[in-house]
Formats: sequence, C-alpha cells, structure tokens
Amino acid sequence: KMAASLDQVIEEKTDTLTLMSHSPFERDTELNKSMQTIDKGAFHVSQREAKTHQENLQHLCRICGSSFKTDPYKRSHPVHGPIDDEMQVLLRKKEKKATSWPDLLAKVFKIDVKGDIDTIHPTKFCLQCWTVVQKKLSNSPYEIFFPRRSPVEWQPHSLSCDVCGTSTHGVKRKKQVLNTQLSKKLRMVAGRARKISQIRNPKQVNQKSLMKKIASCKKIHLSTKILAVDYPLDFVKSISCQICEHILADPVETTCKHLFCRACILKCLKVMGSYCPACRYPCFPTDLVSPVKSFLNIMNSLPVICPVKDCQEEVCLGKYCHHLSRHKEIKDKEGYVCINKGGRP
Repeated sequence: KMAASLDQVIEEKTDTLTLMSHSPFERDTELNKSMQTIDKGAFHVSQREAKTHQENLQHLCRICGSSFKTDPYKRSHPVHGPIDDEMQVLLRKKEKKATSWPDLLAKVFKIDVKGDIDTIHPTKFCLQCWTVVQKKLSNSPYEIFFPRRSPVEWQPHSLSCDVCGTSTHGVKRKKQVLNTQLSKKLRMVAGRARKISQIRNPKQVNQKSLMKKIASCKKIHLSTKILAVDYPLDFVKSISCQICEHILADPVETTCKHLFCRACILKCLKVMGSYCPACRYPCFPTDLVSPVKSFLNIMNSLPVICPVKDCQEEVCLGKYCHHLSRHKEIKDKEGYVCINKGGRP
C-alpha cells in the first residue's frame, strides 16, 4: 500500500512538472496570436483612415485650402493638368509661354507643385485661386482675400489631422499680421484718387463726348480692343486718336505735337473752331503734318485681330485693308450666280 501511494505521488509530481514546463511556451503562442490580430485590426483602421483622408483632400483646394463643397457649382481646375483656353488666350496677349499649370502656379504663388504626393496634397485648386492667377497675369486690380505669402502647408495624416476634422469648411489659414504703414498708405492713395475723380471738370467730359459725336467714325475707324497684344495703357493712348479714341487712321500731327485721325481733326476744326482739341492751342488745317516715318512703320507693324465673324486671323495693321478686301471678294463671289443664256457661257 505504501509503495502504491508513493508511486501515485511521484506520478502527480511528474504531471505537474510537465505542465509547468509546457505552460510558458503555450502562453507565448497565445500572446503572439492575439498581438497579430490586434496589428491586423490596427492596419485595417489606418488604411481606412488614409482612404478617408485622401477622399477629403479631393474636396479641398491645393493652394488656399478652401472646400469645393461651399461652391454650389463645384468649379475646380487640375493642378497637374493643361492650361484652359481662356488662360491661353490671356498668355498669348501678354506674349508669355506656359503649357501646364505647375509652371504658372510656381510663377504666381511661388509653390512647387511638381513634387506633390496624392496622399498628402490635394490634386485640384479652386476658382478663387484661378481668378487670382488671371488678375495677376492681366495686371488688373483685384479685391480677393488670399494669403499670398503663406499658402497652406500640407502634412501627412496624423491623429490631430486638420483635413479630416474640417473637410466641409476647408483648412483654417494662419492669421496674417497687418502692416499698419502699408494699409495707411493704401488708404491715402484711395482717398487722393477719390478727390481727383470728384474735382474732375464735367465740362471737359461733355466736350469729349461732343467731339466724339462730331467725328462719328465708329464704322470707319478701328477700335483699340482688336489689338492682338495687351500693350501698356500709355502706348495704346499714343497710337490712338485723342478725339475718337480709336486706332489712328491716316494720322496727322499738329504744331503742338498732338496726334489725330485726319478726318476727325478736320471735322472738329470746322465745327469747334481753329484750335487743338487736346490743349486749346491755335491750330489750322494748313498746319497739319504727317508724323515721322519711323512712327508710321511702328503703326503699320501692329498686330490686329480681324473682327469679321469666323475669321479671327492675326494681321498687321498695314495689311489690314488688303485682308478686308479679300472678305469682300468672297462675299461678291457668293452673291454672283453664273447663268448660261445659250451659245458661249
């Protein structure tokens, strides 16, 4: 009995020892399995978050960070796409060359878009930024709020992500520090301009409109709007008549060095009296002289877009009359019907 009881005790001890020896290994495997399932879950969550982050980026502007959802028409332009037709026309007028948006955005906003990553940066920009580009290229004044010095800096997705939190309203911009001296200067300039516009003599304005009515050369002379290149305003004034404000046709120079169309100045001298319409200096039809040849050469070399429908051809001002006569010839040919009255046609 004692021997049997001793054997039982030894067996129990061996069992417990084997159990003790196997348990750490089994525990490790169980832990590894649970860790793997947690990792897989976390990976799926991060993938899902990255996808939603990328989807949210599609609704935001690359430059200013505003949302397309706020625009009812959802107008946008691709950052890496080709330039649209309207912008190409403007660039042609300004005699500048650019085929894709990255080059233009780099010029206007000083942003390098070529190294963008889809998971970090949006792929489109809004209409507001497009108008800023347009206005900056055409050198026209614009009153659109845009942080030109600090466009949005895009960061990869994180726990405290601005994009995922504010996808509907857009990314918040950094507050700009107002330059008090600059704003004061702008206010002073605007005030002066307002005063000048108020002081302007209404009699002079009426006289100008009266002279235009006397000349009445809308159908004869060409408007400055048909110039193919967007020349500076001062240059356009120098090549346009001071009475009708059209491109100079058969230009003549007065003794006080002012330029007019021959027909316009002769009409005005006949009706208004013998003085220069620009400076009121005594002027007679016999004093009118044609300007210098070099000036006439510049005038004739100016590129002009043909105003005839479905033509839009770019022609030199000197060859414009010849080009227009071709249109008339085509019209006459269309109107002419060949009739055979018997015998020789």
